[in-house]
Amino acid sequence: MDLFNLKGKTALVTGASRGIGEAIARMLAAHGARVILVSRKMENLAQVEESIRKDGGEADSMTCNMGEMDQIAGLFAEVAERYPKLDILVNNAGANPTFGDLLSVEERAWDKTFDVNLKGCFFASQHAARMMQKSGGGSIINVASVNGIRPAYFQGVYSITKAGVISMTKAFARELAPFNIRVNALLPGLTDTKFASALTKSDEIMKMILPMIPMSRIAKPEEMAGAVLYLVSDAASYTTGICLNVDGGMLA
Repeated sequence: MDLFNLKGKTALVTGASRGIGEAIARMLAAHGARVILVSRKMENLAQVEESIRKDGGEADSMTCNMGEMDQIAGLFAEVAERYPKLDILVNNAGANPTFGDLLSVEERAWDKTFDVNLKGCFFASQHAARMMQKSGGGSIINVASVNGIRPAYFQGVYSITKAGVISMTKAFARELAPFNIRVNALLPGLTDTKFASALTKSDEIMKMILPMIPMSRIAKPEEMAGAVLYLVSDAASYTTGICLNVDGGMLA
């Protein structure tokens, strides 16, 4: 029995136009899922969708700003109209508009970070869970961060939101388990993405970070995708409420 076969399942991945979200979408499609790619701009998704289709996978694209609640409601209304069911949701979209000390954070930056990272994640999960409840179950993955466990310098607000995502994951896992909906979180360590480029492109910052990572390197986006494949697959059928660190040993 192929526990990682996702054929017949529909998966929605937010922030799918690049980085970790793109890698996850490609992984799920490669194992048979029809993947709904979501990002703010359609042109950012076109290349990913075309590439997945070229490799024999199934992919569609939809736009949504995951910090706008009306757009989230519209996204899931469209999904419900176009697809018979939703089996997998990966809440990957994230924002980190401020880099600096907590005493300098402005309300506007706080609101944007919370709207996308926590509020958007919550209501996307709520919409998805209602669909999954009707169809007999599903799996939700929240992409949090090791910063939710150990706050990073100059990323305080981002770290706070990711701690919230971890707590939210456990709360949803408890409430949704009776409906056969599993909810888990991925906690990436530092990964080579455009999102993290402010850190990875700085030699000074990397000299401070690398000694904290036992594997002495940063991750590739593809190294996050395998963990998500496990969590959404039948191989993890009795797994809910966990926060899986994929961090090169940083939190060990």
